[in-house]
Amino acid sequence: MVSLRLMLRALTGAALLIGSASVAMAASGDYWQSKDATDKESYVKEPMPPGIQVIQTELEGPVFADEKGKTIYNWPLGGLRNGNTGDRRNGGVSNCTDTIYTETTGYMSPYPGGFLLPDLDKRRPCEQLWPPVLAAADAKPVGKWTLVKRKNGANQWAYNGYPVYTSDLDRKPGDVLGGTNAISGGAQGIVRNPVNPTADIPPELAIVPFRTGRMITTHRGASVYVSDADEPGKSNCTGPCLQEWAPVLAPMTARSRGDWGIIERSPGIKQWAFRGKALYTNVADKRSRSMVGSDFPGWHNAFTQRALPPPAEFTVHDARLGQVLADANGKTIYIYQCNDDAMDQQTCDHPDAPQVYRMAICGNFDPKVCQKTFPYLPAAPDARADSSLWTVMTIDPETGRKAQAGQPGAMTVWAYRERPVYTYGDDQRPGDTEGDSYGEFNGARNGFRAYWLRDDFRNNSLGRTSRER
Repeated sequence: MVSLRLMLRALTGAALLIGSASVAMAASGDYWQSKDATDKESYVKEPMPPGIQVIQTELEGPVFADEKGKTIYNWPLGGLRNGNTGDRRNGGVSNCTDTIYTETTGYMSPYPGGFLLPDLDKRRPCEQLWPPVLAAADAKPVGKWTLVKRKNGANQWAYNGYPVYTSDLDRKPGDVLGGTNAISGGAQGIVRNPVNPTADIPPELAIVPFRTGRMITTHRGASVYVSDADEPGKSNCTGPCLQEWAPVLAPMTARSRGDWGIIERSPGIKQWAFRGKALYTNVADKRSRSMVGSDFPGWHNAFTQRALPPPAEFTVHDARLGQVLADANGKTIYIYQCNDDAMDQQTCDHPDAPQVYRMAICGNFDPKVCQKTFPYLPAAPDARADSSLWTVMTIDPETGRKAQAGQPGAMTVWAYRERPVYTYGDDQRPGDTEGDSYGEFNGARNGFRAYWLRDDFRNNSLGRTSRER
C-alpha cells in the first residue's frame, strides 16, 4: 500500500496556484465593534429538547448548544469531485461512526483512492472527534428536533433532519472551533457547520455571516446600509439622496417588533429600520454582499452584530481584491485550511491534526523551508486581544505541533480560532497578497488564504469563496 506522503510529494509542485492581481481599493470604516458593545442577534424562540439551549457567540451569533454549553454542529451530505459523503437529510442514520478509516477515498482529486492516510497510529474515529448529541431512550421529537438511531442502538438528536454533534476542539461555552458559517474563502470538502436557530428578521431580509460580523442583506443578496444623517426612527434621505439610495420597503401589513421598526415615509409607504436606523440599498451596487456603499462618507453596512477587534498591533491594508488584515509591519496575515480525503473528512488545519499536508504545501516536507515560505506570526507570551477568536499558543515550528512553554526551539505565535496564522515570505509591501490561494484548489482544499476583511471583486475566479463556486 502506498502512503499519502509519497503522493503529496509528487503533487506538491503542480498544486501551487497563485492568484492574479486585481485593483486596490480605498480604505473604509471600522470593521469591529467596541469591546463594550452589547449588540447581539435576536432569534426565533422555538421548542427544544431537555438539555438543549441557545448561546450567543462572537462570530456565529446565536447557536444551539448542549447542556454543557458546547456548540452543536451538523454534517450535511455533499458532493465532492468523485463521490458524496456526510449525513443525508432525513436519512434516519448518522454516518459519523466508530470506524477508523485508513485510506483516501478518491472523492476529491488530486488524491486518488487507496493511499494510506498519515499518522494512522494517532487517527481517531469520527464519533470521537464529533461526539453525537445523544437523547434519552424514551425521548420524543420536539418541534424541528427529531431522533435517529446509532448503530449501537442509542438515540441521537437531529435538527431539521440532520444528526447533530459537538466538537472535541470546543472547550468552553462560546467556543465554535469545529467549523464556521462565516464566508471567508473556506475550505472545500464536506465540512461541519455550527447550527443556528432561525434569525428573527423580516422575510424580506437575510443574514450573511462574515469574519467581521453578521451582515444584513435583502433576501436577494443586496447589501443593506444605514446613514449617519438619519435620526432615530426618521429617514433624512430625500430628493437627490434617493437617486443613489433606495429605502428597504416594508409591506403594508408590517409591524414593529424587537430590533425591527417601521418608518412611514409617506402615507402608505413604509420603510424598515433596524435599532432605530432606516435601512437602504445602494442603487449602484452590482454584486451581492457588497461593501462598496460603505465607502460613501456617512454610510455603513448594517450588521446584527460584529466581532470584537483583533490584536491591537494588527493593521488593515488595501490589497488587490479588497482589504486584508496585516501585522504591525503591514505583512498580510494568512490562514491555513485543510480537509483530508477520508470518508469522514477530518480537518487537517489544527496543530492537533497531521502536519504532513501543510508541510507538503509550504516546504516539500522540510520545516526549515516552511518557516521561510509561510513563517508563523510571532506573539509576546503575555499578549492578549479583546476578541476571544484571537489567542496566543506555543508551537514547535519543527513539527507544527503544540509545545510546552520553555521547550527548546518553541515559539509563541498568534492563532485565530486556535489555528496559528502566518505571513508570506515573498510579500514585500503592505497589501501584498502573493501567498493568497497558495496550495491545492487555489488554497481551498489544502493551502493558504489571505485574511480578507472585504472582497469586493469576488467575480475574479481566485477571489470567490468555495460556497460560491
